[in-house]
Amino acid sequence: MIDVGVIDYGVGNLGSMLRALEELGSSPMLVTSPDGLAQGRRLILPGVGNFTDCMAKLRDGGWIPALHGAVTGHGVPLLGVCVGMQLLADHGDEGSEDSQGTPGLGFVPGRVQHLRTLGSTERMPHVGWNAIRRTGSPTPLLAGIPDGTDFYFVHSYAFTPQDKADEIASATCGIPFAAALQRDNIWGTQFHPEKSSRAGFRLLKNFLTAPQC
Repeated sequence: MIDVGVIDYGVGNLGSMLRALEELGSSPMLVTSPDGLAQGRRLILPGVGNFTDCMAKLRDGGWIPALHGAVTGHGVPLLGVCVGMQLLADHGDEGSEDSQGTPGLGFVPGRVQHLRTLGSTERMPHVGWNAIRRTGSPTPLLAGIPDGTDFYFVHSYAFTPQDKADEIASATCGIPFAAALQRDNIWGTQFHPEKSSRAGFRLLKNFLTAPQC
């Protein structure tokens, strides 16, 4: 088995994530088919662009049942990054023509909505460095990362978990929003750790090495 598989379901450039993992001494592998999920001890789900489009690619590629089998069936740790974190939700508004939103993976109960819908009046998209604050119990994903550390964000939508206990860190863009999530063996960061310098590399190292991740 490989130590970490980066799921390539047809969205975005995965080079920066692979390079970051390699610099940490890992041996990452692009997982290009659902069958390949069984090869990873840990999995990273990236995401770029539109929630609805990303879910369509996962659905059309046969990824959804395979992800559920690996993550909920076999307990493989999963880290969703940026839109990848949003895809963990029950529903997402971005790109949907349905008032209920587009169904997500349903790993973490909650909904993804535009920051303006949630009450922010700040300029969109929210791009750049922003401090995160811990909002829950100590978590191995954030071990060694001081409260108030800056991470790099690029987004206009935010995940509101149904259970506030699933939120482990928040940031602010006019309003507070979930910056990181944890539910059992499932993790998510709205920011890009692979683009967040030393702190981001520490977070990725935590995901790769912490027994609870």
